[in-house]
This record gives sequence, C-alpha cells and structure tokens, in this order.
Amino acid sequence: MSLDNHANHDADLHSHGDTHGHGSMKGYMIGFVLSVILTAIPFWLVMTGALGDTQATALTIMAFAFVQIIVHMIYFLHMNTSSEGGWTIMALAFTVVLVVITLSGSIWVMYHMNINMMPQMAAEAMGAM
Repeated sequence: MSLDNHANHDADLHSHGDTHGHGSMKGYMIGFVLSVILTAIPFWLVMTGALGDTQATALTIMAFAFVQIIVHMIYFLHMNTSSEGGWTIMALAFTVVLVVITLSGSIWVMYHMNINMMPQMAAEAMGAM
C-alpha cells in the first residue's frame, strides 16, 4: 500500500460530520449587541435608581437576565427546536431541573438554619423570666 493511498484511506469516516450550521458573523454581532443592551439597561437602572422601588428593580433585573439567557442560548450556543437539537434541549431541561432542586434546597436549608439558630432570641427570653 502506498503512503499516498494510506493517507486518504477512509477519509469520510474521520470527518466531523457537523451538518448543522454554526453561527455567522451577522448572528454573532446581533447576539453581542443584544447582550450589551441587556446588560447596560439593568446597570443603568441600578446606578440611577430610576425605578425607585428596590423590589421592582430586582424583578426587572431578573426579567432582563432571563431574556439574556435566551439570547445567549440562541445566538451563541445555537440551541433550537430542530430534531437534531433534541438532545441539547433534553440536556437543558435536565440542567434546569438540577438547578431548581439545588437552589430551592439551599434556600430551604438556609431559612431553617436561620430560624432554628437564633441565640439572641433565646437569651432575651431567658432574661425576661
């Protein structure tokens, strides 16, 4: 077998096989501009105190964060609902479930630790007797 023939042997089996499109420069620029806007607006809201109410500001920032997550998944991670992307969506759903379980469990534990370990209240109750 010649060296030239051996180098080209089964070249099709070693290709990447990526048939889905990776992003274009236009797509990346749209994602970048949207990301900058979705970061600058909450920054401006906090720095100027435009909403006045801290709860409204926090909810607005969370809404912008959610939209920015969607922008990143579409423009940078190239996630879509096509049949080829089914496993990607399944992995995303699994990740969301794990994050929700972890966050809710952590909040639950911290809440109960705070309630059950308040020494200043026990000392005040003893002093009142």
